[in-house]
Amino acid sequence: MSGSPFSFSEFVAGFWRMHSWQMSPAERLNLIEQYLDLGVTTMDHADIYGQYQCEALFGEALALKPGLRQQMQLVSKCGIKPAFDCRPQRYVNHYDTSKAHIIASVDQSLKQLKTDYLDLLLIHRPDPLMDADQVADAFADLKQAGKVRHFGVSNFTNAQFSLLQSRLTDPLVTNQIEISPLTMVSLHDGTLDLCQERRIRPMAWSCLGGGKIFDNNHPQAIRLQQTLAIIADEIGAQDISQVIYAWVRMLPSRPVPIIGSGNIARIKTAVAAQSLTLDRQQWFSIWQASTGHSVP
Repeated sequence: MSGSPFSFSEFVAGFWRMHSWQMSPAERLNLIEQYLDLGVTTMDHADIYGQYQCEALFGEALALKPGLRQQMQLVSKCGIKPAFDCRPQRYVNHYDTSKAHIIASVDQSLKQLKTDYLDLLLIHRPDPLMDADQVADAFADLKQAGKVRHFGVSNFTNAQFSLLQSRLTDPLVTNQIEISPLTMVSLHDGTLDLCQERRIRPMAWSCLGGGKIFDNNHPQAIRLQQTLAIIADEIGAQDISQVIYAWVRMLPSRPVPIIGSGNIARIKTAVAAQSLTLDRQQWFSIWQASTGHSVP
């Protein structure tokens, strides 16, 4: 296959915590501009982030300088319906990948983000009630209307990915999945192999394990901290987070790590990991520290 028609920046800015950053609109705009200045142009959202607040907070900032829209790729996700307090009619967390919900969710995201189109829309989670034909119809209508340019999935198995792709004319351009030294399932279950086969770049969420990698009470985390610290010293990394990003980026499917921080110093540290490389022994030392055993 010729590969994905969609191009990511080498890191992606994730905004699922934006509602907790306590920033003014001007401060949020400044953060967005600093991301862009660092070459991080892909911005990751989902309709449900921050109990449906985060897209609106981003859009409010973008409205202060709308010309920035042309410098970025906006990504959003849909398909999860949590039983949030702000949605009292829902009594159970559930999924909805019906055509009507997908289109309604995109319309709401466009309104919140203050934009006319999404560069990329993802189905957020696999839905056991997903009718692939309905999803394909929704995608076709959204593309025809100019509301979404590209499509992908998030947290899908290979079978779920292939099912949806079988109904589409255009290729799915990514699968956003969890990848970290703490969570290596995708390295061995074929998910990353399929991405490499189709020449699409996976988006990697929770590369730092949601902070669990810094847990001093868990044997796996302690082993990883010790190994990562040794390698950080060997390659001249500022801290172990840079080693982790270099480890993820070394995978041949070329995952794109998502940075979920509003702290510019941490963002700069993450992006600087682009200049770091590991040799194979260093990479497998991290694998070994995670699993607690050598490769066979």
